[in-house]
Amino acid sequence: MPEKPSVNGLDDKWAQNWADTGVYRFVPAAVREQVYSIDTPPPTVSGSLHVGHVFSYTHTDIVARYRRMRGKQVFYPMGWDDNGLPTERRVQNYYGVRCEPTLPYDPEFTAPEQVTKKGQPPVALSRRNFVELCEKLTGEDERVFEHLWRRLGLSVDWSMTYTTIGAKAQRVSQTAFLRLLARGEAYQSEAPTMWDVDFRTAVSNAEMVDKDQPAAYHRLRFTVEGAPVHIETTRPELLPACVALVAHPDDERYQPLFGKEALTPLFGVRVPVLAHPAAQADKGSGIAMVCTFGDQTDVIWWRELGLATRTIIGRDGRLQELDFAEIPCQDPQAAAEVYAGLVGRGAAQARKAIVELLEQAGVLEGTPRAITHPVKFYEKGDRPLEIVSSRQWFVRTLAGKEDLLARGAQITWQPPHMKSRFDDWVRNLNADWLISRQRYFGVPFPLWYPLDAAGEPDYAHPILPDESELPVDPQSAAPAGYTEAQRGVPGGFGGEPDVMDTWATSSLTPQLACGWLTDPDLYAVTYPMDLRPQAHDIIRTWLFSTVVRSHLEEDATPWRHAAISGWILDPDRKKMSKSQGNVITPEHLIDEHGADGVRYWAALGRPGTDTAFEPQQMKVGRRLATKMLNAAKFVYSFGEPSADAQATDPLDRALLAVFADTVAEATAALEGYEYTTALVAAERFFWMFCDDYVELVKDRAYAGSDSARLTLRRALNGVVQLLAPFIPFTTEEVWSWTHEGSVHVTAWPEASAYAAADAADSAGAAAGLGSSRLLGLASALIGAVRRAKTAEKLSMRADIATVVVTCPPEQAEAIRGFEQDVRAAGHIGRIVYEVGDTLDVKVVLED
Repeated sequence: MPEKPSVNGLDDKWAQNWADTGVYRFVPAAVREQVYSIDTPPPTVSGSLHVGHVFSYTHTDIVARYRRMRGKQVFYPMGWDDNGLPTERRVQNYYGVRCEPTLPYDPEFTAPEQVTKKGQPPVALSRRNFVELCEKLTGEDERVFEHLWRRLGLSVDWSMTYTTIGAKAQRVSQTAFLRLLARGEAYQSEAPTMWDVDFRTAVSNAEMVDKDQPAAYHRLRFTVEGAPVHIETTRPELLPACVALVAHPDDERYQPLFGKEALTPLFGVRVPVLAHPAAQADKGSGIAMVCTFGDQTDVIWWRELGLATRTIIGRDGRLQELDFAEIPCQDPQAAAEVYAGLVGRGAAQARKAIVELLEQAGVLEGTPRAITHPVKFYEKGDRPLEIVSSRQWFVRTLAGKEDLLARGAQITWQPPHMKSRFDDWVRNLNADWLISRQRYFGVPFPLWYPLDAAGEPDYAHPILPDESELPVDPQSAAPAGYTEAQRGVPGGFGGEPDVMDTWATSSLTPQLACGWLTDPDLYAVTYPMDLRPQAHDIIRTWLFSTVVRSHLEEDATPWRHAAISGWILDPDRKKMSKSQGNVITPEHLIDEHGADGVRYWAALGRPGTDTAFEPQQMKVGRRLATKMLNAAKFVYSFGEPSADAQATDPLDRALLAVFADTVAEATAALEGYEYTTALVAAERFFWMFCDDYVELVKDRAYAGSDSARLTLRRALNGVVQLLAPFIPFTTEEVWSWTHEGSVHVTAWPEASAYAAADAADSAGAAAGLGSSRLLGLASALIGAVRRAKTAEKLSMRADIATVVVTCPPEQAEAIRGFEQDVRAAGHIGRIVYEVGDTLDVKVVLED
């Protein structure tokens, strides 16, 4: 034991020791039941970790440590999610570069220095050079992340890390995709797609968020057989894309118009007036213009009513050319002249211009009515999404809603109410899962297309590789039977340019971590996994997509339990996130409070509950760790009890019995993933043990009482084990003073080993009191004495002549069993008993 124990330096000391000894190394067991496997969330490698990560990953580590002490071989790998838009954006900003796919690969290219000056024009790179830069920076970030996780004390097996874009991940993702394709569960389609005009990529429903935006309803005058029909729209710039008017079939105002044609203002395009039950009679004027495409309702009407397609918003977010000669309108040339002034403008600019044209033509009725309404954004984007027509890859999910709901029911949710979020998402699915992205740093789709005599790709007959050839990059490798010289030429081939969505690869983390294609023995004992820990905001993305892939590939749920953590909130009660710019990085917090202090704060955040960032609780955690070091040094200073020692004193037996109850409470809580409840129970016992019990029995321990010394050691060792999952560095330090090996691989305490101490011959039992009440009496007595001394401004070591205890006779009988301990601890001359209905303590300083 050190002369002056301190929490300072314990993080580095034991992190290095654990790395050297491999104490958390996973050793595959013979059967699945002996293994506890965790589908650890792979953090996005795009900058730095923040306290939100520390919060949720600590929760997972608590579970891992507990299960290890329960005798399981814990499979706890760490992954790195290093593909997708966040990584690309970080590389672009860090190095000051941009990807230009048309440029040739430069094998002599070297990574530039980090950009330090703003305003420098970005350097254009070939796709392959850009990807190499992404790989370089993510590799550096991963080392920084691992260092922080080790400092935090995550009991990960660091020999089993994986990435979501490396060769292994690409092989797994591409194999799974080809098998989906072979089964008809993946397909390609030219369809209206939600599109981010800045990132130039398709976006799935799960990645969209609603943001309230200012807008205005514009009242436009259409005509039907010369009579006016008014439409209210927030997007007048889409008027050239109008293909129909739609009203509810029961709306008597418009029933006479169904089946007729309306003329659009400005352009004179003839469009049908149709009925559809999705039209809302109480919204606007009750009749809507259908444009291709303004929102997802337009897509539904377009598809179900078999309407024409006039897509005017391009992939760059600007209005593109439209041939009015092919459109039924009164005067195609006049319409084209009006439209020419809108071509090339962004949506906002086009809206302003067309409103001016409508006003000049006298077909804009009244003043636009200002509103605020929700608009779809990509969760990482800055501008509203548009709907463009594009060729994309999809996984069939709509047809399997009931199967997916059944899978959700097979998972045990912690907390249970989080299941409703999954169910609601599945029930409200309105499109198949879009898995393709128009980016560069991602897992490529493993296929090529033959080119016809005109050089056009034949999408219906893709060229597929054999699984043994995977992974492949169709942008740099030629398919079997072709040479690179045939790329892009008529009669040759073209590589699929798109990459998989990040969720299309991260949805395979169980297969990737468990060795699906590479280690069948490991896969047999780790899959399906036991636990998926994650935040509630990605239930609709990561959790949902993983359930989909496991259902389709394995006909099983991917894990038995889903433990959902909440968010970390800043002082304004807003979610802490990089996009909000309100994150706090954790390194300085560990420096100041120690890893155990930070972990203590995290452990107080209950499952599924949003928690405020509170450094004050980290200070409390540090004090707990410091108190444990000092208490352990004090207890161990008494020396070991004799080999045949037993707890015979009533107070000692009562303490062990109360500890048995604490073990039972903490164990039940951790079995139910209620780690906060377990911490509170263990900590409550620890402070009672230090503040009351140790003070009450130390004189007996100094005097050589085997009962006191044995109880002190048994209780201390036991509570060290209970707190080991929460404050692993301090508990390891304390354990090392008197034990060989790590506390983290010892057997979790069993309540039955301590419950026997509450024997019938104890003073409390004889008096009809339980052990907790017996200890409560002792604590009340010594507490009253302390308060009296404080009131009199006396030292705690000052002598007191007499303490008068008023209580029922059975309590007096119990107190007499430990009176000697109370008198010694309180420096009390004598205790006088008086009969009363309730306990009352009076202190007489002098006779």
